[in-house]
Amino acid sequence: MNSVIHDRMERLRELMRREHLSAFIFPSTDPHQSEYTADHWKGREFISGFDGSAGTAVVTLTAAALWTDSRYFIAAGQQLQGTGFELMKERVDGTTTFAEWLGSQLSDTPSPEVAVDGMVCSAAFVQALIKDLRQHGGITLRTNLDPLREIWTNRPPIPQNPVVRQPLELAGEPTREKLQRIRRALRQQHADGMLMAALDDIAWTLNLRGSDVHCNPVFVSYLLISSSRAILYINKVKLSADVIAYLRDEGVEVAPYDDVRQGLRDYFEYNILLDPDEINYTLYCSAVREVVAQPSPVPAMKAVKNESEVRGFHEAMLRDGIAMTQFLCWLRTAVAKGGQTEISVSRKLEQLRAAQPHYRGLSFDTISAYQDHGAIVHYEPTPESDVPLRPEGFLLIDSGAQYDDGTTDITRTIALGPLTEEQRRVYTLVLKGHLRLQNLCFPDGACGTQLDAIAREPLWREGLNYLHGTGHGVGAYLNVHEGPHQIRMEHRPAPLHAGMTVTDEPGIYLENRFGVRIENTLLIVPHCETAMGRFLRFEPLTLCPIDTAPILPSLLTAEERKWLNDYHAHVYRTLAPHLSADERQWLTTASQPLCGASPLNNK
Repeated sequence: MNSVIHDRMERLRELMRREHLSAFIFPSTDPHQSEYTADHWKGREFISGFDGSAGTAVVTLTAAALWTDSRYFIAAGQQLQGTGFELMKERVDGTTTFAEWLGSQLSDTPSPEVAVDGMVCSAAFVQALIKDLRQHGGITLRTNLDPLREIWTNRPPIPQNPVVRQPLELAGEPTREKLQRIRRALRQQHADGMLMAALDDIAWTLNLRGSDVHCNPVFVSYLLISSSRAILYINKVKLSADVIAYLRDEGVEVAPYDDVRQGLRDYFEYNILLDPDEINYTLYCSAVREVVAQPSPVPAMKAVKNESEVRGFHEAMLRDGIAMTQFLCWLRTAVAKGGQTEISVSRKLEQLRAAQPHYRGLSFDTISAYQDHGAIVHYEPTPESDVPLRPEGFLLIDSGAQYDDGTTDITRTIALGPLTEEQRRVYTLVLKGHLRLQNLCFPDGACGTQLDAIAREPLWREGLNYLHGTGHGVGAYLNVHEGPHQIRMEHRPAPLHAGMTVTDEPGIYLENRFGVRIENTLLIVPHCETAMGRFLRFEPLTLCPIDTAPILPSLLTAEERKWLNDYHAHVYRTLAPHLSADERQWLTTASQPLCGASPLNNK
């Protein structure tokens, strides 16, 4: 029994009895629907012990369960042991939804009432949940209670870190012009104004950055835009006199963070756009004007990078490529000497990145996964799980950095020594999937779902598949995961356009054996224009050799081999002038054209 989680659950259940509640639901979100949240809002982690970025915990007076997706099945199973929580695997046949589960658990309870904190759940989530709970047992939903205020002693405060300006030469467009574009887009949606809650959208709009959320350069705030005013709701201690003056010059007023509900009540226009997927339920219900319930126009604007942002990406990728090449040059020799572990090599890579100019931190916690740990999609080594590296098998490193001119995200699976034939075959099939997407040309406006099968086809032929997405947008010194576009099996209608960034990261994960993922960050660029319309293609931004040692060359087509050889020649030409003699020699070998068999021995 996990005594810490057990004590927390007892305190929660005592509160639930006083409030006459049958259950409480803990999502993974904060008032801004962030993917990664500040510690203050990590209620689901607090109550369950599961620290993944996605999941929902549900606690009744006698039972508890946690729903999460395939990225975390293995990790969640391990972390939930002894907590009293049952793991529920989302999108797996036989797994009930938490509304169905609650209907079953509370079937003998007269007039059951379930609660969720309306400040941390989107309006769309709560509206759907109300209907689901009504269907599954006539359960009533309450939204005005935050039990963490009482049961979480020493709860971390809402961050108060300083906000800084993003220079115009990096942002590429003044805030005043962005506000004008947003207002024009709102008029097209027949809206007089909007409330913006997504932290990366606010940071992008105002050309400001912060450090309130781990790995994400954002700051906790809201932005209320009307036809003639823009009000930033934020804790004013975060703003220097220079930033306040800058905002005033750009036409932005400042008000206390907690005044946003009053701001909605005082809003004077005829109507207001509130994105039900972005605005929390409590604020959504606070609006006194007519609500235009439509998606925010800002994510689509932010997704298309301007010339300054594209230039910044290239500069950031150059520095990141130097650090990655230095790391890979060091890695195999260091492992062969002994004494290296998953954590030690992760720290080495972070040190090399930190030595680069304009480095601002990691863009996400590094996944450093050796052999069977590589099958855990979002594995992060801990002192308890850390294992020594041996000169054999695969090391999967998924990592990225924040530079003040760009954000990076790269995965390399590296052969540390001899491999099995199965490992080589799976690696080559994953590479084929990566190259199929990389080399695709497609019509402007196609959506990521239409492209996703291209990357999976070589794997599907072999009866293999992965359950995560194939690609996501990447921010310009912003969040490493950016929408609205994605490349994944689930339908995502957001169109793809030139200027967008997207990752290309197929993978295969064989539980208790190994995992393989290969990822580059790409830029969508024009390809050609014909009588059939405009066509686009992908240009790699990432600069780092892909390990050729595990490849079975016979499985690659001539086009795939040519692209890989051309890419490595480009990587060498770009990086070599910035490397030491030893590093250049290593890169020369790593960039050799692929033709015959690999020098590594099979097991």
